[in-house]
Amino acid sequence: MNPSVIAPEIWKPDLEEFRKKTKEFYAGEMDKGAYKSFSGYYGSYAQKGGKANMLRLRMPGGVVTKERLAFTAGVIKKYRIQRVHFTTCQTIQLHDLGPDAASAIMEEALEAGIVTLGGGGDYPRNVMCSPLSGVEMDEYFDVLPWALAAGDYLLTFIKAEKMPRKLKVGFSNSKRNLTHATYRDLGFAARPDGTFDVYSAGGLGSNPKFGVKVAEAVPPEKILYYIKAMWLTFRAYGNYQSRAKARTRFMQDSLGGPENYKKAFDEKLREVLDSKKNLDIAPKRLPDAKMGDQSSIDHPRALPQKQPGLYTVVWHPIGGMADPDTMCALNDALASVSHAQLRLAPDESAYIVNLTGSEAQKILELTKDSAGTLFETSVSCIGAGTCQQGLRDSQALLSSCVEAVRKAKIPDGALPQIHISGCPSSCGTHQTGSIGFRGGAKKVDGVMEPAFSLFVNGNERQGCEAMGREVGVILQSAIPDLLVKLGKVVAESGMDYERWNENNPEAIDTVAKEFLV
Repeated sequence: MNPSVIAPEIWKPDLEEFRKKTKEFYAGEMDKGAYKSFSGYYGSYAQKGGKANMLRLRMPGGVVTKERLAFTAGVIKKYRIQRVHFTTCQTIQLHDLGPDAASAIMEEALEAGIVTLGGGGDYPRNVMCSPLSGVEMDEYFDVLPWALAAGDYLLTFIKAEKMPRKLKVGFSNSKRNLTHATYRDLGFAARPDGTFDVYSAGGLGSNPKFGVKVAEAVPPEKILYYIKAMWLTFRAYGNYQSRAKARTRFMQDSLGGPENYKKAFDEKLREVLDSKKNLDIAPKRLPDAKMGDQSSIDHPRALPQKQPGLYTVVWHPIGGMADPDTMCALNDALASVSHAQLRLAPDESAYIVNLTGSEAQKILELTKDSAGTLFETSVSCIGAGTCQQGLRDSQALLSSCVEAVRKAKIPDGALPQIHISGCPSSCGTHQTGSIGFRGGAKKVDGVMEPAFSLFVNGNERQGCEAMGREVGVILQSAIPDLLVKLGKVVAESGMDYERWNENNPEAIDTVAKEFLV
Protein backbone atom coordinates (compact mmCIF):
# COMPACT_ATOMS: atom_id res chain seq x y z
CA MET A 1 0.00 0.00 0.00
CA ASN A 2 1.20 3.50 -0.78
CA PRO A 3 2.47 4.91 2.56
CA SER A 4 1.03 8.36 1.74
CA VAL A 5 -2.46 6.83 1.51
CA ILE A 6 -2.32 5.35 5.00
CA ALA A 7 -0.41 8.13 6.72
CA PRO A 8 -1.91 8.29 10.25
CA GLU A 9 -2.22 12.07 10.12
CA ILE A 10 -4.80 11.72 7.31
CA TRP A 11 -7.14 9.54 9.37
CA LYS A 12 -6.40 10.20 13.03
CA PRO A 13 -8.36 13.46 13.34
CA ASP A 14 -11.56 11.47 12.75
CA LEU A 15 -10.99 9.13 15.67
CA GLU A 16 -11.95 11.55 18.41
CA GLU A 17 -15.47 11.76 17.01
CA PHE A 18 -15.69 7.95 17.13
CA ARG A 19 -14.70 7.96 20.81
CA LYS A 20 -17.27 10.62 21.59
CA LYS A 21 -20.21 9.03 19.76
CA THR A 22 -19.34 5.56 21.02
CA LYS A 23 -19.45 6.79 24.61
CA GLU A 24 -22.83 8.37 23.91
CA PHE A 25 -24.13 5.09 22.48
CA TYR A 26 -22.98 3.04 25.46
CA ALA A 27 -24.48 5.65 27.79
CA GLY A 28 -27.84 5.20 26.06
CA GLU A 29 -27.76 8.67 24.52
CA MET A 30 -27.78 7.41 20.90
CA ASP A 31 -30.02 4.69 19.45
CA LYS A 32 -28.56 1.70 17.62
CA GLY A 33 -29.74 2.85 14.19
CA ALA A 34 -28.06 6.21 14.46
CA TYR A 35 -24.91 4.62 15.86
CA LYS A 36 -24.78 2.07 13.05
CA SER A 37 -25.03 4.81 10.43
CA PHE A 38 -22.21 6.68 12.15
CA SER A 39 -19.82 3.89 13.12
CA GLY A 40 -19.67 2.07 9.77
CA TYR A 41 -17.30 4.74 8.47
CA TYR A 42 -14.79 3.60 11.09
CA GLY A 43 -15.09 -0.11 10.23
CA SER A 44 -16.86 -0.82 13.50
CA TYR A 45 -20.40 -1.80 14.48
CA ALA A 46 -22.13 -2.51 17.75
CA GLN A 47 -22.87 -6.20 18.16
CA LYS A 48 -26.29 -7.65 18.92
CA GLY A 49 -27.45 -6.38 22.31
CA GLY A 50 -25.33 -3.22 22.18
CA LYS A 51 -22.87 -4.41 24.82
CA ALA A 52 -19.75 -4.73 22.65
CA ASN A 53 -18.26 -3.64 19.32
CA MET A 54 -16.62 -5.44 16.44
CA LEU A 55 -13.79 -3.91 14.42
CA ARG A 56 -12.93 -4.81 10.82
CA LEU A 57 -9.26 -4.67 9.82
CA ARG A 58 -8.78 -4.03 6.10
CA MET A 59 -6.41 -6.52 4.50
CA PRO A 60 -6.07 -5.29 0.89
CA GLY A 61 -6.20 -8.23 -1.49
CA GLY A 62 -6.59 -10.51 1.52
CA VAL A 63 -2.86 -10.18 2.19
CA VAL A 64 -1.83 -10.46 5.84
CA THR A 65 1.84 -9.60 5.76
CA LYS A 66 4.06 -10.66 8.63
CA GLU A 67 3.81 -7.10 9.96
CA ARG A 68 0.00 -7.17 9.86
CA LEU A 69 -0.08 -10.61 11.44
CA ALA A 70 2.23 -9.40 14.21
CA PHE A 71 -0.08 -6.45 14.85
CA THR A 72 -3.14 -8.71 14.98
CA ALA A 73 -1.46 -11.15 17.32
CA GLY A 74 -0.31 -8.26 19.50
CA VAL A 75 -3.78 -6.80 19.99
CA ILE A 76 -5.24 -10.27 20.57
CA LYS A 77 -2.88 -10.65 23.51
CA LYS A 78 -3.07 -7.06 24.75
CA TYR A 79 -6.88 -6.87 24.74
CA ARG A 80 -7.51 -10.58 25.44
CA ILE A 81 -9.63 -11.00 22.33
CA GLN A 82 -11.42 -14.34 22.25
CA ARG A 83 -13.24 -14.18 18.89
CA VAL A 84 -11.58 -13.55 15.53
CA HIS A 85 -13.46 -13.98 12.24
CA PHE A 86 -12.11 -14.27 8.69
CA THR A 87 -14.77 -12.63 6.52
CA THR A 88 -15.92 -13.42 2.98
CA CYS A 89 -14.49 -10.04 1.94
CA GLN A 90 -10.99 -11.12 3.05
CA THR A 91 -10.79 -8.98 6.18
CA ILE A 92 -10.17 -9.83 9.85
CA GLN A 93 -12.92 -9.00 12.34
CA LEU A 94 -12.14 -8.62 16.02
CA HIS A 95 -15.16 -9.21 18.25
CA ASP A 96 -16.46 -8.45 21.75
CA LEU A 97 -14.52 -5.22 22.13
CA GLY A 98 -15.35 -2.66 24.76
CA PRO A 99 -15.62 0.97 23.56
CA ASP A 100 -12.16 1.92 24.80
CA ALA A 101 -10.57 -1.13 23.18
CA ALA A 102 -12.26 -0.49 19.83
CA SER A 103 -10.99 3.09 19.77
CA ALA A 104 -7.49 2.17 20.87
CA ILE A 105 -7.08 -0.67 18.37
CA MET A 106 -8.33 1.58 15.58
CA GLU A 107 -5.61 4.11 16.36
CA GLU A 108 -2.91 1.50 16.89
CA ALA A 109 -3.85 -0.09 13.56
CA LEU A 110 -3.17 3.19 11.75
CA GLU A 111 0.29 3.34 13.27
CA ALA A 112 0.84 -0.20 11.98
CA GLY A 113 -0.29 0.72 8.46
CA ILE A 114 -3.76 -0.83 8.71
CA VAL A 115 -6.77 1.32 7.86
CA THR A 116 -10.10 0.42 9.41
CA LEU A 117 -11.97 3.49 8.15
CA GLY A 118 -14.38 2.76 5.32
CA GLY A 119 -14.58 -0.88 6.43
CA GLY A 120 -18.35 -0.51 6.82
CA GLY A 121 -21.02 1.97 5.82
CA ASP A 122 -21.36 3.73 2.48
CA TYR A 123 -17.76 3.43 1.34
CA PRO A 124 -15.47 1.41 -0.92
CA ARG A 125 -14.83 -1.86 0.89
CA ASN A 126 -11.73 -4.03 1.09
CA VAL A 127 -10.47 -4.78 -2.43
CA MET A 128 -10.59 -8.52 -3.03
CA CYS A 129 -8.08 -10.68 -4.89
CA SER A 130 -7.63 -14.37 -5.69
CA PRO A 131 -5.85 -15.58 -2.54
CA LEU A 132 -3.17 -17.61 -4.35
CA SER A 133 -2.36 -14.96 -6.92
CA GLY A 134 1.31 -15.16 -7.79
CA VAL A 135 1.80 -18.72 -6.52
CA GLU A 136 -1.06 -20.68 -8.12
CA MET A 137 -0.14 -23.31 -10.70
CA ASP A 138 -2.77 -22.55 -13.35
CA GLU A 139 -3.34 -18.81 -12.97
CA TYR A 140 -3.42 -16.59 -16.05
CA PHE A 141 -1.16 -14.02 -14.40
CA ASP A 142 -0.45 -12.48 -11.00
CA VAL A 143 -3.22 -9.93 -10.42
CA LEU A 144 -2.21 -9.02 -6.86
CA PRO A 145 -0.07 -5.95 -7.70
CA TRP A 146 -3.01 -4.46 -9.59
CA ALA A 147 -5.47 -5.25 -6.81
CA LEU A 148 -3.22 -3.50 -4.29
CA ALA A 149 -2.93 -0.44 -6.54
CA ALA A 150 -6.73 -0.36 -6.86
CA GLY A 151 -7.03 -0.56 -3.08
CA ASP A 152 -4.78 2.46 -2.67
CA TYR A 153 -6.85 4.44 -5.15
CA LEU A 154 -10.16 3.51 -3.58
CA LEU A 155 -8.98 4.70 -0.17
CA THR A 156 -8.87 8.21 -1.62
CA PHE A 157 -12.62 7.98 -2.28
CA ILE A 158 -13.38 7.50 1.41
CA LYS A 159 -12.44 11.06 2.24
CA ALA A 160 -13.21 12.87 -1.00
CA GLU A 161 -15.87 11.02 -2.91
CA LYS A 162 -18.08 8.16 -1.86
CA MET A 163 -20.81 5.99 -3.22
CA PRO A 164 -24.22 6.26 -1.57
CA ARG A 165 -23.82 2.56 -0.65
CA LYS A 166 -20.84 0.23 -0.36
CA LEU A 167 -18.69 -0.39 -3.43
CA LYS A 168 -17.12 -3.84 -3.75
CA VAL A 169 -14.25 -4.40 -6.19
CA GLY A 170 -12.66 -7.77 -6.93
CA PHE A 171 -9.82 -9.24 -9.01
CA SER A 172 -9.67 -12.86 -10.18
CA ASN A 173 -6.65 -14.66 -11.62
CA SER A 174 -8.45 -17.59 -13.28
CA LYS A 175 -11.82 -19.06 -14.25
CA ARG A 176 -12.23 -20.24 -10.65
CA ASN A 177 -13.54 -16.73 -9.93
CA LEU A 178 -13.18 -17.10 -6.17
CA THR A 179 -13.62 -13.37 -5.66
CA HIS A 180 -16.80 -13.26 -7.77
CA ALA A 181 -15.19 -10.70 -10.07
CA THR A 182 -17.91 -11.29 -12.67
CA TYR A 183 -20.61 -10.21 -10.25
CA ARG A 184 -19.19 -7.48 -8.07
CA ASP A 185 -19.94 -3.77 -8.27
CA LEU A 186 -16.76 -3.75 -10.32
CA GLY A 187 -14.69 -6.80 -11.21
CA PHE A 188 -11.47 -7.39 -13.11
CA ALA A 189 -11.26 -10.93 -14.51
CA ALA A 190 -7.83 -11.97 -15.77
CA ARG A 191 -7.36 -13.23 -19.31
CA PRO A 192 -4.63 -15.56 -20.64
CA ASP A 193 -3.16 -12.66 -22.64
CA GLY A 194 -2.30 -10.67 -19.50
CA THR A 195 -5.22 -8.24 -19.71
CA PHE A 196 -8.56 -7.91 -17.88
CA ASP A 197 -12.17 -8.25 -18.85
CA VAL A 198 -14.15 -5.76 -16.76
CA TYR A 199 -17.57 -6.47 -15.25
CA SER A 200 -19.83 -4.00 -13.47
CA ALA A 201 -23.15 -3.62 -11.64
CA GLY A 202 -23.30 -7.12 -10.21
CA GLY A 203 -23.88 -8.35 -6.68
CA LEU A 204 -25.69 -10.76 -4.38
CA GLY A 205 -28.38 -10.05 -1.79
CA SER A 206 -31.75 -8.60 -2.78
CA ASN A 207 -32.26 -8.33 -6.54
CA PRO A 208 -29.08 -10.35 -7.31
CA LYS A 209 -27.41 -9.73 -10.64
CA PHE A 210 -24.46 -11.05 -12.56
CA GLY A 211 -22.24 -8.25 -13.79
CA VAL A 212 -22.39 -6.58 -17.18
CA LYS A 213 -19.22 -7.01 -19.22
CA VAL A 214 -18.34 -3.38 -19.92
CA ALA A 215 -14.88 -3.89 -21.43
CA GLU A 216 -12.59 -6.57 -22.82
CA ALA A 217 -8.81 -6.91 -22.91
CA VAL A 218 -8.11 -3.87 -20.73
CA PRO A 219 -4.37 -3.35 -20.08
CA PRO A 220 -3.74 -3.64 -16.32
CA GLU A 221 -2.16 -0.20 -16.14
CA LYS A 222 -5.52 1.32 -17.19
CA ILE A 223 -7.72 -0.10 -14.41
CA LEU A 224 -8.11 3.14 -12.45
CA TYR A 225 -9.97 4.76 -15.34
CA TYR A 226 -12.63 2.07 -14.96
CA ILE A 227 -12.89 2.59 -11.22
CA LYS A 228 -13.41 6.33 -11.75
CA ALA A 229 -15.99 5.61 -14.47
CA MET A 230 -17.87 3.28 -12.11
CA TRP A 231 -18.13 6.02 -9.51
CA LEU A 232 -19.29 8.58 -12.08
CA THR A 233 -21.88 6.19 -13.47
CA PHE A 234 -23.47 5.75 -10.08
CA ARG A 235 -23.30 9.45 -9.31
CA ALA A 236 -25.27 10.09 -12.51
CA TYR A 237 -27.71 7.18 -12.55
CA GLY A 238 -27.77 5.56 -9.13
CA ASN A 239 -30.79 5.58 -6.83
CA TYR A 240 -30.24 8.12 -4.03
CA GLN A 241 -33.85 8.11 -2.85
CA SER A 242 -34.21 4.45 -1.80
CA ARG A 243 -31.48 3.14 0.43
CA ALA A 244 -32.59 -0.41 -0.32
CA LYS A 245 -31.85 0.18 -4.00
CA ALA A 246 -28.70 2.28 -3.62
CA ARG A 247 -26.41 -0.40 -5.03
CA THR A 248 -24.94 -0.59 -8.52
CA ARG A 249 -26.84 -3.75 -9.53
CA PHE A 250 -30.16 -1.92 -9.42
CA MET A 251 -28.99 0.30 -12.29
CA GLN A 252 -29.32 -2.64 -14.68
CA ASP A 253 -33.09 -2.41 -14.14
CA SER A 254 -33.48 1.35 -13.78
CA LEU A 255 -31.58 2.01 -17.00
CA GLY A 256 -33.58 -0.55 -18.96
CA GLY A 257 -31.28 -3.54 -19.09
CA PRO A 258 -27.60 -4.54 -19.35
CA GLU A 259 -27.09 -2.98 -22.79
CA ASN A 260 -28.26 0.42 -21.61
CA TYR A 261 -26.14 0.12 -18.49
CA LYS A 262 -23.09 -0.53 -20.67
CA LYS A 263 -23.90 2.57 -22.73
CA ALA A 264 -24.10 4.65 -19.55
CA PHE A 265 -20.80 3.24 -18.31
CA ASP A 266 -19.12 3.88 -21.68
CA GLU A 267 -20.33 7.47 -21.55
CA LYS A 268 -18.66 8.05 -18.19
CA LEU A 269 -15.52 6.20 -19.25
CA ARG A 270 -15.19 8.59 -22.21
CA GLU A 271 -15.54 11.50 -19.77
CA VAL A 272 -12.69 10.13 -17.68
CA LEU A 273 -10.48 9.55 -20.71
CA ASP A 274 -11.31 12.94 -22.24
CA SER A 275 -10.39 14.71 -19.00
CA LYS A 276 -6.75 13.91 -19.81
CA LYS A 277 -6.04 13.24 -16.14
CA ASN A 278 -3.35 10.60 -16.03
CA LEU A 279 -4.53 7.58 -14.01
CA ASP A 280 -2.07 5.11 -15.51
CA ILE A 281 -0.36 2.98 -12.90
CA ALA A 282 2.81 0.96 -12.69
CA PRO A 283 2.57 -0.88 -9.38
CA LYS A 284 5.69 -1.79 -7.51
CA ARG A 285 6.92 -5.23 -8.42
CA LEU A 286 6.35 -7.69 -5.59
CA PRO A 287 9.40 -9.54 -4.25
CA ASP A 288 10.25 -12.79 -5.99
CA ALA A 289 9.46 -15.94 -4.06
CA LYS A 290 12.38 -17.71 -2.44
CA MET A 291 13.90 -20.95 -3.68
CA GLY A 292 12.96 -24.37 -2.35
CA ASP A 293 15.48 -26.25 -0.21
CA GLN A 294 14.90 -29.79 -1.55
CA SER A 295 12.56 -30.68 1.33
CA SER A 296 9.13 -31.91 0.22
CA ILE A 297 5.80 -32.81 1.74
CA ASP A 298 2.74 -34.82 0.72
CA HIS A 299 -0.36 -33.73 2.61
CA PRO A 300 -3.92 -32.82 1.57
CA ARG A 301 -3.52 -29.35 3.08
CA ALA A 302 -0.10 -28.70 1.50
CA LEU A 303 -0.45 -27.37 -2.05
CA PRO A 304 2.57 -27.23 -4.39
CA GLN A 305 3.16 -23.72 -5.71
CA LYS A 306 4.28 -22.84 -9.22
CA GLN A 307 7.63 -21.95 -7.66
CA PRO A 308 9.61 -25.25 -7.54
CA GLY A 309 10.04 -26.63 -4.05
CA LEU A 310 7.59 -24.25 -2.37
CA TYR A 311 4.22 -25.04 -0.78
CA THR A 312 1.10 -23.36 0.53
CA VAL A 313 -0.60 -24.68 3.66
CA VAL A 314 -4.39 -24.40 3.80
CA TRP A 315 -5.94 -23.51 7.15
CA HIS A 316 -9.72 -23.32 7.32
CA PRO A 317 -11.10 -22.62 10.81
CA ILE A 318 -14.68 -23.89 11.04
CA GLY A 319 -16.99 -21.03 10.06
CA GLY A 320 -13.99 -18.75 9.59
CA MET A 321 -13.70 -18.43 13.38
CA ALA A 322 -9.94 -18.38 13.84
CA ASP A 323 -8.62 -19.54 17.19
CA PRO A 324 -6.76 -16.58 18.74
CA ASP A 325 -4.08 -18.85 20.19
CA THR A 326 -3.44 -20.35 16.75
CA MET A 327 -3.16 -16.86 15.27
CA CYS A 328 -0.53 -15.97 17.87
CA ALA A 329 1.34 -19.24 17.36
CA LEU A 330 1.38 -18.68 13.60
CA ASN A 331 2.78 -15.21 14.12
CA ASP A 332 5.59 -16.61 16.25
CA ALA A 333 6.34 -19.40 13.77
CA LEU A 334 6.30 -17.23 10.64
CA ALA A 335 8.36 -14.37 12.06
CA SER A 336 11.62 -16.05 11.00
CA VAL A 337 10.33 -17.73 7.82
CA SER A 338 11.59 -15.90 4.77
CA HIS A 339 8.89 -14.61 2.35
CA ALA A 340 6.07 -16.30 4.31
CA GLN A 341 2.70 -14.62 4.18
CA LEU A 342 -0.86 -15.37 5.24
CA ARG A 343 -3.55 -14.86 2.59
CA LEU A 344 -7.28 -14.75 3.35
CA ALA A 345 -9.78 -16.31 0.95
CA PRO A 346 -13.42 -15.43 0.18
CA ASP A 347 -14.54 -18.81 1.57
CA GLU A 348 -13.03 -17.94 5.00
CA SER A 349 -9.96 -20.09 4.44
CA ALA A 350 -6.45 -18.86 5.10
CA TYR A 351 -3.41 -19.82 3.05
CA ILE A 352 0.13 -19.64 4.36
CA VAL A 353 2.28 -19.22 1.25
CA ASN A 354 5.96 -19.54 0.30
CA LEU A 355 6.97 -22.41 2.56
CA THR A 356 9.58 -25.09 2.01
CA GLY A 357 8.50 -28.66 2.69
CA SER A 358 10.01 -28.64 6.17
CA GLU A 359 8.46 -25.26 6.98
CA ALA A 360 5.09 -26.47 5.72
CA GLN A 361 5.26 -29.46 8.05
CA LYS A 362 5.60 -27.17 11.06
CA ILE A 363 2.68 -24.99 9.95
CA LEU A 364 0.51 -28.07 9.42
CA GLU A 365 1.16 -29.04 13.02
CA LEU A 366 0.16 -25.58 14.25
CA THR A 367 -3.10 -25.60 12.28
CA LYS A 368 -4.48 -29.00 13.26
CA ASP A 369 -7.79 -27.34 14.08
CA SER A 370 -8.38 -26.85 10.36
CA ALA A 371 -11.40 -28.31 8.59
CA GLY A 372 -10.78 -31.96 7.77
CA THR A 373 -13.24 -32.43 4.89
CA LEU A 374 -14.68 -30.44 2.02
CA PHE A 375 -17.95 -30.09 3.93
CA GLU A 376 -16.16 -28.70 6.98
CA THR A 377 -14.84 -25.83 4.82
CA SER A 378 -18.41 -24.56 4.56
CA VAL A 379 -18.98 -20.82 4.67
CA SER A 380 -20.99 -18.95 7.28
CA CYS A 381 -21.51 -15.28 8.02
CA ILE A 382 -21.00 -14.18 11.63
CA GLY A 383 -24.73 -14.69 12.29
CA ALA A 384 -27.49 -13.20 14.38
CA GLY A 385 -25.79 -14.08 17.64
CA THR A 386 -23.47 -11.17 16.85
CA CYS A 387 -24.82 -9.19 13.89
CA GLN A 388 -27.62 -6.69 14.46
CA GLN A 389 -28.89 -7.28 10.92
CA GLY A 390 -28.93 -11.06 11.25
CA LEU A 391 -32.13 -13.06 11.51
CA ARG A 392 -30.65 -16.48 12.34
CA ASP A 393 -27.50 -17.69 14.07
CA SER A 394 -25.69 -19.13 11.07
CA GLN A 395 -22.55 -19.98 13.07
CA ALA A 396 -24.58 -22.11 15.49
CA LEU A 397 -26.26 -23.85 12.56
CA LEU A 398 -22.94 -24.69 10.92
CA SER A 399 -21.52 -26.03 14.19
CA SER A 400 -24.52 -28.31 14.69
CA CYS A 401 -24.28 -29.54 11.09
CA VAL A 402 -20.56 -30.31 11.37
CA GLU A 403 -21.18 -32.18 14.62
CA ALA A 404 -24.03 -34.23 13.09
CA VAL A 405 -22.07 -35.09 9.94
CA ARG A 406 -19.03 -36.16 11.97
CA LYS A 407 -21.19 -38.29 14.27
CA ALA A 408 -22.82 -40.00 11.26
CA LYS A 409 -19.35 -40.61 9.75
CA ILE A 410 -20.31 -39.21 6.36
CA PRO A 411 -17.28 -39.73 4.07
CA ASP A 412 -15.36 -36.79 2.65
CA GLY A 413 -16.78 -35.72 -0.70
CA ALA A 414 -20.31 -36.97 -0.08
CA LEU A 415 -21.32 -33.43 0.89
CA PRO A 416 -20.19 -30.20 -0.78
CA GLN A 417 -19.09 -26.96 0.80
CA ILE A 418 -22.35 -25.27 1.84
CA HIS A 419 -22.96 -21.54 2.23
CA ILE A 420 -25.02 -20.08 5.08
CA SER A 421 -26.31 -16.52 5.34
CA GLY A 422 -28.18 -15.48 8.45
CA CYS A 423 -30.33 -13.02 6.48
CA PRO A 424 -31.05 -11.99 2.86
CA SER A 425 -27.86 -9.90 2.65
CA SER A 426 -25.94 -12.95 1.41
CA CYS A 427 -22.77 -12.34 3.42
CA GLY A 428 -22.41 -16.12 3.39
CA THR A 429 -22.81 -16.08 -0.42
CA HIS A 430 -25.64 -18.61 -0.26
CA GLN A 431 -26.98 -17.59 -3.66
CA THR A 432 -24.05 -18.99 -5.66
CA GLY A 433 -23.14 -21.95 -3.48
CA SER A 434 -23.74 -25.54 -4.54
CA ILE A 435 -26.02 -25.71 -1.50
CA GLY A 436 -27.03 -22.51 0.27
CA PHE A 437 -29.20 -21.56 3.23
CA ARG A 438 -30.74 -18.12 3.91
CA GLY A 439 -32.01 -17.29 7.38
CA GLY A 440 -35.64 -16.49 8.05
CA ALA A 441 -38.64 -17.82 9.97
CA LYS A 442 -41.65 -20.06 9.39
CA LYS A 443 -44.96 -20.21 11.23
CA VAL A 444 -45.66 -23.76 12.41
CA ASP A 445 -48.86 -24.47 14.36
CA GLY A 446 -49.28 -20.78 14.92
CA VAL A 447 -45.74 -20.26 16.27
CA MET A 448 -42.87 -18.58 14.39
CA GLU A 449 -39.92 -20.96 14.27
CA PRO A 450 -36.29 -20.36 13.20
CA ALA A 451 -35.96 -21.53 9.62
CA PHE A 452 -33.83 -21.27 6.50
CA SER A 453 -34.63 -21.23 2.80
CA LEU A 454 -32.74 -23.90 0.85
CA PHE A 455 -30.99 -22.96 -2.40
CA VAL A 456 -29.32 -25.48 -4.71
CA ASN A 457 -27.08 -25.57 -7.77
CA GLY A 458 -25.57 -22.11 -7.59
CA ASN A 459 -22.20 -21.70 -9.31
CA GLU A 460 -19.47 -19.07 -8.98
CA ARG A 461 -17.12 -20.31 -11.73
CA GLN A 462 -16.58 -17.84 -14.57
CA GLY A 463 -18.53 -18.91 -17.62
CA CYS A 464 -20.79 -21.16 -15.53
CA GLU A 465 -22.26 -18.57 -13.16
CA ALA A 466 -25.68 -19.49 -11.80
CA MET A 467 -27.91 -18.28 -9.00
CA GLY A 468 -29.13 -21.11 -6.80
CA ARG A 469 -32.66 -22.37 -7.26
CA GLU A 470 -34.85 -21.93 -4.17
CA VAL A 471 -36.29 -25.32 -3.16
CA GLY A 472 -38.26 -24.39 -0.05
CA VAL A 473 -38.08 -23.67 3.69
CA ILE A 474 -36.63 -25.99 6.33
CA LEU A 475 -36.72 -25.52 10.09
CA GLN A 476 -33.28 -24.81 11.48
CA SER A 477 -33.53 -27.82 13.79
CA ALA A 478 -34.03 -30.17 10.79
CA ILE A 479 -31.09 -29.03 8.66
CA PRO A 480 -28.46 -31.29 10.29
CA ASP A 481 -30.73 -34.30 9.66
CA LEU A 482 -31.23 -33.24 6.04
CA LEU A 483 -27.48 -33.07 5.46
CA VAL A 484 -26.86 -36.43 7.15
CA LYS A 485 -29.49 -38.07 4.96
CA LEU A 486 -28.15 -36.38 1.84
CA GLY A 487 -24.61 -37.48 2.68
CA LYS A 488 -25.74 -41.09 3.14
CA VAL A 489 -27.65 -41.11 -0.16
CA VAL A 490 -24.68 -39.74 -2.04
CA ALA A 491 -22.22 -42.09 -0.34
CA GLU A 492 -24.37 -45.10 -1.22
CA SER A 493 -24.29 -44.07 -4.89
CA GLY A 494 -20.53 -44.57 -5.00
CA MET A 495 -20.05 -41.04 -6.34
CA ASP A 496 -18.98 -37.77 -4.78
CA TYR A 497 -21.59 -35.02 -4.44
CA GLU A 498 -20.51 -33.13 -7.55
CA ARG A 499 -20.87 -36.14 -9.86
CA TRP A 500 -24.07 -37.30 -8.14
CA ASN A 501 -25.63 -33.87 -8.60
CA GLU A 502 -24.45 -33.57 -12.20
CA ASN A 503 -26.13 -36.86 -13.06
CA ASN A 504 -29.46 -35.62 -11.69
CA PRO A 505 -29.58 -31.93 -10.66
CA GLU A 506 -33.06 -32.37 -9.14
CA ALA A 507 -32.25 -35.43 -7.04
CA ILE A 508 -31.62 -33.20 -4.04
CA ASP A 509 -35.27 -32.08 -4.22
CA THR A 510 -36.34 -35.67 -3.53
CA VAL A 511 -34.03 -35.93 -0.52
CA ALA A 512 -35.12 -32.55 0.84
CA LYS A 513 -38.84 -33.07 0.34
CA GLU A 514 -39.56 -34.69 3.72
CA PHE A 515 -37.81 -31.83 5.53
CA LEU A 516 -39.67 -28.94 3.91
CA VAL A 517 -42.32 -27.06 5.89
